[in-house]
Amino acid sequence: MAFDFQHAVSAPFRMQPGLRRLAPGAAQLSPSRPGSRHLHEKLAALTMAPHEVLLQQPGFDPAPALAALEEHACGEHPDALQAGVQGRLHARWLGWSIDAQGLAPQDDGGGAAEIGRCLQALPPAWRRAALLALAFAEDFAIVDGRSATIPWLAVALPSHWSPADKVGRHFAEVHAPVADNQLLITAGEHLMRLVTREERWERFVWNITRHPPLNNHPARLDPAPWPAALDADGIAALACFRTERQTFIPVPGALQAVFTIHVESEPLADAIAAPAEAALLHEALATMSPAVLAYRSLADVQQRLLAWLAARRA
Repeated sequence: MAFDFQHAVSAPFRMQPGLRRLAPGAAQLSPSRPGSRHLHEKLAALTMAPHEVLLQQPGFDPAPALAALEEHACGEHPDALQAGVQGRLHARWLGWSIDAQGLAPQDDGGGAAEIGRCLQALPPAWRRAALLALAFAEDFAIVDGRSATIPWLAVALPSHWSPADKVGRHFAEVHAPVADNQLLITAGEHLMRLVTREERWERFVWNITRHPPLNNHPARLDPAPWPAALDADGIAALACFRTERQTFIPVPGALQAVFTIHVESEPLADAIAAPAEAALLHEALATMSPAVLAYRSLADVQQRLLAWLAARRA
């Protein structure tokens, strides 16, 4: 899914919801091909630390939301995912299926053995959701409009946050660590009700980071700061432009939605190719508050990044 640079990067920079209605027919999911970066990193996370990825609030029933997600995914990408008889779910591009009993037999066409090993190692109740998560580049969470909470997550590629810290928490608690969060907190419960109704919404977020992997779980990141000795060009060569496209798939009649998160990360020099993009990013970065710069780990490199962007826009 393309990151909408002109819509997402604006100045003065503000931490705000930034929701917009999805255009009719706009796709919300991106199937994973064998060998893709997203599949590789998701599979590694699910194999190494599934307890960090798959989380559910006790007593919550995710079945209606997962059924809505499966129906949407099969309708949007029937070439990649198909629903069969007796509850069979077939991830065609991955070559694996799962049935109502929670088994994950290899399909006749053959699937990567590591996917089968990963699924079989999971608790049976999680295998179907895990296959669905591997079949698409997006991470998934369920948002509940009545309680304004996130009671279920399958998030393998988080952006500097731990899914375990978010499951079952109220919107205000989830966003409490965010710098300059007043706009988000004030609108929180209204937003949760809005995105769990019939209309479909999307939003975009971005950051500049020194961590190239898609999986930026805090337990997996090098805690070292940006190198103090590097000049503007050196910092830019180290930096990555990390983006997320987030959408909401409503669950009919439940006042819930499946929250989808599509993460991308590429070298900053590749991401900012046009002078107009460099100028826009320069203005956004220049207008970040000290609190936001600290929250995004950019305080130490803001001036060097601004110098590089100024040269780039020229």
